[in-house]
Amino acid sequence: MSSSRSSKVARGGLIAALALSIATSGAPALATDDDPIIDHPTFKGASDDLDRNGAADLILSSGDKARKKILRLTPGGYRQSGSAWSTTKLDVTRSFESKFKVYLHHFRPGADGIAFVVQTEGPRALGGWGGGIGYRGIKPSLAVEFDIYQNSYDSSRNHLAVVLGGNPDHQEAVVESPISLYGKPFNARVVYSADEQLLQVYVKALNAGSRESLVLEQEIDLARHVGSDAAWVGFTGSTGIGLSKQDIYSWTVQGSRA
Repeated sequence: MSSSRSSKVARGGLIAALALSIATSGAPALATDDDPIIDHPTFKGASDDLDRNGAADLILSSGDKARKKILRLTPGGYRQSGSAWSTTKLDVTRSFESKFKVYLHHFRPGADGIAFVVQTEGPRALGGWGGGIGYRGIKPSLAVEFDIYQNSYDSSRNHLAVVLGGNPDHQEAVVESPISLYGKPFNARVVYSADEQLLQVYVKALNAGSRESLVLEQEIDLARHVGSDAAWVGFTGSTGIGLSKQDIYSWTVQGSRA
């Protein structure tokens, strides 16, 4: 699902791609003194806070010195899809920021990827496996996908995209990831400015000396697009003929409750 634009920021729709990569110190953060409305430094105690569907589950991580509760969207089987939605609905007429740590791993090549999704279909929403990345058919919705499998219509197995309306075959903005999305944990940050009607996506590798990069921008009136002031927010993921364990280790959302 990609048209590769390496080392660039992709602006959605008819907006041209811009060359831009910036350090964390220069990256804008949401200006608020409020506590996070979603706050999972780990997913311990999150069973009452997340509606989970399909293959998604809360498990103890393996391979760590200190085992932690994590959200696993797919456990590494064939043709799986999973979704998890916060029970706290988000006011999408106002600005918000979501941060999460991702680890996609298992066999090589991995498939198919995960997405951060804002949607108004409901807390049981679950989309298609394989290239559907768990959100195909969920609409109205906005998805920020982290795609690790090259389908016939893709030019890369390591790209990000912004997708509207639950149709991963068509991307509003797409870009080659400046870091590897598979095999090593990474941090992601999604920022929405309601005043500017602008969505921005950042990624950061976890190795020493790495810096956060702005990789995607998309202009959108989010409330108008999803048809409501209030929306569910969460994650989807899927596998196909390629397999991956697709894990979220932490997740926070700074914003306003609906």
